[in-house]
Amino acid sequence: MTSPIIDFLLTRSSVPIPDLHEPAPGDADIATLIAAASRVPDHGRLAPWRFILYRGDARVEVGRKLADLAEKREGPLTETRRNQELTRFSRAPLVIGVVSSPKESIKIPQWEMLLSGGMAAMNLALAANALGYRTNMITNWYSDVPEGRAILGLAPHERVVGFVHIGTFSGTLPERPRPDPATLYADYAGPWADSSGA
Repeated sequence: MTSPIIDFLLTRSSVPIPDLHEPAPGDADIATLIAAASRVPDHGRLAPWRFILYRGDARVEVGRKLADLAEKREGPLTETRRNQELTRFSRAPLVIGVVSSPKESIKIPQWEMLLSGGMAAMNLALAANALGYRTNMITNWYSDVPEGRAILGLAPHERVVGFVHIGTFSGTLPERPRPDPATLYADYAGPWADSSGA
């Protein structure tokens, strides 16, 4: 049995960020993307995530600040290396940062809140694809350092789930190798035991 939704999911793929171009989602489409992204498992109804839009000149400003931070961390950058940082957020017309913003809870563990953010990021990308846009999600080095997260607008207690780059793509992508689904699951066989004898 098949369905258009299954066909859609089975053909989902990421587009290289430099190949994403205008048009990008406008305000109405962005509102739809965020609404879809927020419809994920969220035990305790905590909404432990939020979204930051990087568009227009903000993408260029973020790039300048990241280049300066990279130079502060690494020393003088080559022109190629500096341009790499300058264009981190301006290669695609829209970048939406998915941010894990955990809430205080005695019932819901922090890791579950982070996973909820991951599901929000996936829903966001799928919703963009469903509207006819293409996407790519990355994190990169600046997600792992406090100074980078501050530049990107995160509070000290927040972490990056991913930056979803969104735009239009008119080409054709070759299918890349995917894991064989038959190797990824098995029926439950009891508690785990180390069969190596160690």
